[in-house]
Amino acid sequence: MSGRIEGRLAELGITLPVAAAPVANYVPFVRTGNLVHVSGQVSRDAAGPICGRLGETMETEAGAGAARTCALALIAQLREACGGDLDRVVRVVKLVGFVNSAPAFTDQPRVVNGASDVMVEVFGEAGRHARSAVGAGALPLGVAVEVEGIFEIA
Repeated sequence: MSGRIEGRLAELGITLPVAAAPVANYVPFVRTGNLVHVSGQVSRDAAGPICGRLGETMETEAGAGAARTCALALIAQLREACGGDLDRVVRVVKLVGFVNSAPAFTDQPRVVNGASDVMVEVFGEAGRHARSAVGAGALPLGVAVEVEGIFEIA
């Protein structure tokens, strides 16, 4: 389906990944009223999971790039939740980013900016959101970043 947001994605040169199927006993998103809660999306590119530990085997900039892939996966799931029509998105309400971090690493906010920046690039002012950026000792599959989100839709 083409629309304003799909046009914006094309303008930015962004191709969304295929919305991933769950790998355990959960659903990729839950819609309740006008909110869509999207399950955590792990850092992944065409080659597979983006693994690493910030402050140990991965630099902040690379972590932000990994967070960006999480944001694109969130938008792909959101598109599914909206029946293919991203123009239904009213607001990005909140993102929670988990960063696979070495004990002394404290730059989680800059890593999660990789996801936050995508939301503003794609959705404009409606992409500005509340957020948490949390360090984690380990993440599934050894990935560098996982991000979940809450979105308001029409």
